[in-house]
Amino acid sequence: MAESNNQKRRMRSTSRMYAVQALFQMEASGQSVDSVMREFETHRFGATYEEGEWEEGDLATFRGLMEGAVDEQAKIDQMTHRALVAKWPIARIDPTLRALFRAAGAEFLGKVTPPKVVIVEFVEIAKAFYPDGKEPKFVNGVLDHMAREARPEAF
Repeated sequence: MAESNNQKRRMRSTSRMYAVQALFQMEASGQSVDSVMREFETHRFGATYEEGEWEEGDLATFRGLMEGAVDEQAKIDQMTHRALVAKWPIARIDPTLRALFRAAGAEFLGKVTPPKVVIVEFVEIAKAFYPDGKEPKFVNGVLDHMAREARPEAF
């Protein structure tokens, strides 16, 4: 039973990473959310290539983050903007971080996962993209501010 719960947790974590990548791809390529979701679900989730194997993700988590990020993008971007210092509007933020903030914002607004879990998960994703940088600490601060705005009752 514990292994099953660990597997589900790992699949949700993988889905968060895929959502950040997919949101980045949408912005970079101008593709629709449906087209990018189809591509990820077909070619990434559990796929095996010569270079290696992609982990299996949780489809419900992935779809929820993607749809939430797109449907609530204006609200999430406003929350992110308020969490940033005045000199750094969201348009100046690195596209990878923008995708990360949108996915995390969608999860905060979904109100299913405890905000502290969302913060830890997305800080780990930031570490994967920026292993030697200061970005994970920056992400932690911005997400903490966003979480307190989106889910004040949890703090």
